[in-house]
Amino acid sequence: MGISVLHNIAGVKKATGLTVVIDVFRAFSTACYVFANGAEKIIPVGDIEIAYKLKRENPNFVLMGERNGFIQPGFDFGNSPFQIRDIPFKGKTVVHTTTAGTQGIANAVRAHQILTGSFVNAGAITRYIQRQNPKQISLVCTGTANEHVLDEDAVCAEWIKNSLLNKPNDFKKVVEHLKSAGFANHFFNPNIKSHPIEDFDLCMSLDKFDFVLLTEQYKDLFQLKKVSVS
Repeated sequence: MGISVLHNIAGVKKATGLTVVIDVFRAFSTACYVFANGAEKIIPVGDIEIAYKLKRENPNFVLMGERNGFIQPGFDFGNSPFQIRDIPFKGKTVVHTTTAGTQGIANAVRAHQILTGSFVNAGAITRYIQRQNPKQISLVCTGTANEHVLDEDAVCAEWIKNSLLNKPNDFKKVVEHLKSAGFANHFFNPNIKSHPIEDFDLCMSLDKFDFVLLTEQYKDLFQLKKVSVS
């Protein structure tokens, strides 16, 4: 089992085999909460104009996501797990577009199979990969082409890699590190209204969910499917 850790859009375009596209803060953590609240499917798109087009063509679709952290005009929800954790999505189709995470899925053109990655379902991701036993695994830390690798995604990639290799992990150390490093300050800065402080704990709720989010073809796009891995 070969494991590669890749970074940003350039990296995701090179990803092969079973590919895990990781976005801890907040896209693929939020997506898990949406499915836990009953959504039928999520359509992740990179281009915001495609998101608007899908909404126009399907008024019952829920439009969710952000650019640079902020909810966009005409969207039903932003990209905050705290804001949607009590919203019923039973039977709904959600169109999800974000600055980093959904871009990763859209650009994973060489991947054999694509999962989303986050801490909230990291254990399920590990079990799924072990049962699939692929020859090649690509763990992709999302971001834009020139963006510094976001620490939470790199740490999550290392966590999944260690779990697959039966190496020790220390989640308490991970949480303490992320509270003081990089992007996490968005949650603890009261002047940044787009990132509620509650999002940090919700995104760092290790193994809260026992399912993975697997991509499938949806017309000429992708859709996410919830697959239980107990």
